[in-house]
Amino acid sequence: MADGKGGFTKAVQKHAGRAKEKFLQSLGKSERTIDEPFEEHLNNFKKQETAANRLHKELKNYVTCVKALQVASKGLFETLVEVYEEEWVGSDLIGGRAQTVELLWGDFSHKLNDQVMGPLNIYQSQFPEVRRKVDKRGRKLVDYDGCRHNYDALQVNAKKRDDAKLIKAREQLDEAKRLYEHMNRDLHDELPALYDSRIPFIVSNLQSLFIAESIFHAETAKVNGELSEILDKLAEENHKGTYTTKRPPIARTPSIPSTPKGSPSSPTKEQSDGQYEEIEFNKIDKTKRLTNGETNTTPKDGSAQDGPTETNSPTTPVTNALHVSLEAEVVGRYCKLRVLEIVLLTCSSYLI
Repeated sequence: MADGKGGFTKAVQKHAGRAKEKFLQSLGKSERTIDEPFEEHLNNFKKQETAANRLHKELKNYVTCVKALQVASKGLFETLVEVYEEEWVGSDLIGGRAQTVELLWGDFSHKLNDQVMGPLNIYQSQFPEVRRKVDKRGRKLVDYDGCRHNYDALQVNAKKRDDAKLIKAREQLDEAKRLYEHMNRDLHDELPALYDSRIPFIVSNLQSLFIAESIFHAETAKVNGELSEILDKLAEENHKGTYTTKRPPIARTPSIPSTPKGSPSSPTKEQSDGQYEEIEFNKIDKTKRLTNGETNTTPKDGSAQDGPTETNSPTTPVTNALHVSLEAEVVGRYCKLRVLEIVLLTCSSYLI
């Protein structure tokens, strides 16, 4: 328990000492150690890390899109197999070509994951570890600057010179310097080596990508060429009429024979006119007789009288109105009959 409290207290003191030293350096009251070669290596490291992160992001998106295209291609060729009818030329080859394309997509996707994304993940995993070392080296540099500043302050203060404190400060300075120089030396070797590795990695990684893609496109181009040839043959056979739908002859509707002139079912125009005129004259004659007070009487024995029978009914306004009404009815019926005649003649002409 005491060791835990002691460790915590020591860590707090370190953080407080580093914060104080950074504050004094920002005010210009404490000298800060500057390592220009290391700053250059650090800037290169930051650029390299940014480039690796961006490359990883875009390649990951590319692989995701390839997987989506793989799924879309599979669905397209499954539909092609279903749509391409069995009796069409080359129908036995369509299924095999569809399986070939699916295998090519699977192989291409596997190469992207294994030969491109795998090495890129390993390459990118170096940066967090190096970043931790750089941060630790920065903390050791602040400790070294703080110990050096404390030791210089004890040496300058001659009035209150304490040899024990001076010796202890010197020991702390030496230890801080040793730790800092050890971290600094390692990073001076590691950062340039990591930065120089970017070119071989980019060459290897992108070559794997482009070679895999070129092989994939070359093989798919062959399959697409074969599919195009199959479709050319299908178009040629269709042009020959091989797959043209056979149309049975349409049954003709039997024609209606024309009715001979004089037939009762097809009266001639002269006969129709005679019939209509006879009806008209009979109507008019009947109307005149009614208006003049004449009626036809039929004896009980069934024989009809030849002449009109005189009646004692005198002519009245009612009789005149009846006469006008009957004439109008006769004219209306005559017009209807004429229209019916025209319609029948027209239909007869079409049927003939």
